[in-house]
Amino acid sequence: MSDHSTPTPGSIVVGLDGSPSSGRALGWAMRQAAVEHRPLALVHSASLGAAGDAWAGVPGAEVGRVLEDLVIAGRELLAGAAERVSREEPTVVVQEVLSTEDPRDALLHLAGAATMTVVGSRGRGPVLSLLLGSVSLAVSKHATGPVVVVRETEPAAAHGGVVVDVDGTADSVPAIELAYRTAAFRSLPLTALHVFWDAVHQDSGEHDVAGDEEGLGDVRALLAESVAGMREQFPQVQDHLVLERGFRDRQLIRASGRASLVVVGARHRGLVDDFLHASVAATVVEHARCDVVVVPAGMPVS
Repeated sequence: MSDHSTPTPGSIVVGLDGSPSSGRALGWAMRQAAVEHRPLALVHSASLGAAGDAWAGVPGAEVGRVLEDLVIAGRELLAGAAERVSREEPTVVVQEVLSTEDPRDALLHLAGAATMTVVGSRGRGPVLSLLLGSVSLAVSKHATGPVVVVRETEPAAAHGGVVVDVDGTADSVPAIELAYRTAAFRSLPLTALHVFWDAVHQDSGEHDVAGDEEGLGDVRALLAESVAGMREQFPQVQDHLVLERGFRDRQLIRASGRASLVVVGARHRGLVDDFLHASVAATVVEHARCDVVVVPAGMPVS
């Protein structure tokens, strides 16, 4: 990796490629950096990316000139992004990082020391849109820190709150903490959502559980206990505890239609576990109608 600088540990990292999607990601990241008083690392990958195979057999000098042009364009892109941050969020300290690696590798290398990594969901043109989509999926699946995927959302979504997936295990604790912290910084309401499968009522479909429904004392207690510590730590957050029947991924996607941010945990303990559990996070990233944060299990809780 060839850097202008190495990001300060604890920075918010945002991946940029010049597309409208990455522009929205920059807007999200700079606002978060401002409210959390953190440095913002602007990252661009000046690589041939998905088109790399097309250069097979082309003389090295020609490829070299193309790479030089990409580096020059990348520096201009980073400078323009830094100017935008200075104009819109003048208190944010900016660092520029120019890489010649594949964008997935570049962001994954930086994600471990970052407070969060922010990416868009689409790139420039059909091929690059597919590439950036693969970047967001790859980074959200493999990063060791939280990854925010900023989607193309309806204007009304900006007025929604935070929804966090509470699965009742220790794996969701980092996601719950991040959700409450983000809701507090952004002055947003929060919905703590616990989805459970009820074989007795499976024919009734997926729906909210009435507050006075009997026989669900254990499930309600599980949800309340899962967020008790965060309610004490962030008393300013207006939260709402919700139980729903059905499949977690479907209910989270449904909830995304009335939210500005969905926070979901992910754990990776082998191929079988990835298939059974990480698929929930991947499905939400692909189909949510608002921005999504994927938080790896095992992260230390601040």
